Amino acid sequence: MATSVALVSTIAVVPASATAQPGPAAGGLDRAELRAALAAVPEAGVPGVLVAVRDGRRDWRDAAGQAFLSPPRPMQPHLRHRIGSITKTFVATTVLQLVDEGRLGLDDPIGQWLPDTVPGELGTQVSVRMLLNHTSGIGNYTNAMISSYAAINQMQVTTYAPADLVATGLAMPPTNAPGEAFSYSNTNYILAGLLIEKITGNDAAAEVQRRILRPLRLSATSFPGDDPRIRGPHSGAYFAPFGVRDLSEFNMSWGWTAGEMIATTADLNTFFRALLSGDLLSPATLDEMLTGVPFVPELPEAGGYGLGIYSVPTPCGEFWGHDGATFGHLTFSLHSRDGARQVSTGINISHYQVGLPDPHPIDTAWNTLLGTAICPGGEVSSRSAEAVASLPRVTRMPGNNAAVPVL
Repeated sequence: MATSVALVSTIAVVPASATAQPGPAAGGLDRAELRAALAAVPEAGVPGVLVAVRDGRRDWRDAAGQAFLSPPRPMQPHLRHRIGSITKTFVATTVLQLVDEGRLGLDDPIGQWLPDTVPGELGTQVSVRMLLNHTSGIGNYTNAMISSYAAINQMQVTTYAPADLVATGLAMPPTNAPGEAFSYSNTNYILAGLLIEKITGNDAAAEVQRRILRPLRLSATSFPGDDPRIRGPHSGAYFAPFGVRDLSEFNMSWGWTAGEMIATTADLNTFFRALLSGDLLSPATLDEMLTGVPFVPELPEAGGYGLGIYSVPTPCGEFWGHDGATFGHLTFSLHSRDGARQVSTGINISHYQVGLPDPHPIDTAWNTLLGTAICPGGEVSSRSAEAVASLPRVTRMPGNNAAVPVL
């Protein structure tokens, strides 16, 4: 999980009163404005970008730039993409369905279910809720795992057992006392995957498939397991420090239920619309999911993390979703509370910001695309590039000291 001091992008920090008034396309899809914002992303240095925007029943999907650098192939809007930590929303939804079924309690101590994995006092102090909203204080295993570029090469070809990933996280110093504060940790969601398996007796990925992917007909969304390939049409994945080397073939077992999944932007919009519309959870449990803890206690207006989903304020209202970062693929999926206005977008380059103190032009351009999709009718176009902070990416939150963090 990458880190950044800034919490919220310009879509959150610029008040609505400072923006242009909505034009004739307000409440709809201004395709010309969207195409202009999309075209600016490759111009800023991204090989390729894809996006799916929905407003009510109106749907716009497009792509720009190159899917592969050598030989060049154009980006297409239907390509499959590694979605990293957006996996967490699928996994949290599955856990919460078990809560709805009365098979698990949000405030159950995890030691009740996984006594051998999290023994002793910690197992009695950390609850299921604390795993899902990242307040457990358990260390983030990827901080220890991703220690060098050589480690990335090793990860690419290694199959990891979930128990070993958890052991790495538990061996790290705690970030806070259980329940005390938000601190993003992939270890929490490996434990969530193990909880699913313990309670159902089935493979965690199979449960997500049975409960969510199959009913919603998300045929392009999957857990690849230890298969390094992205099955179906996809783009390259360019990890900026490695130049033009394509990392789209990567054993993602190191991410498992914290960040292993592959999807299309259209599938992501379908999933989040169903989730926020109440099709996947009971009203009471969905309310629990959307009850967040602030990213920073002294700045609650900057948004917060619920149970596998987070909120960010924008001039067009509060938006909900998640982001994901893997080696070479970055993704955002943000949605209005009623699921009517949606944007899911991905780029096929990552870690271009490493070592740079200022916002990268890619962040400025991609953030503008997000803002244009969220706020229709010109509300974003009047903002200066200087106003753009870093993207609202929890995988770039403070508190993670990894040299090359992801998910």
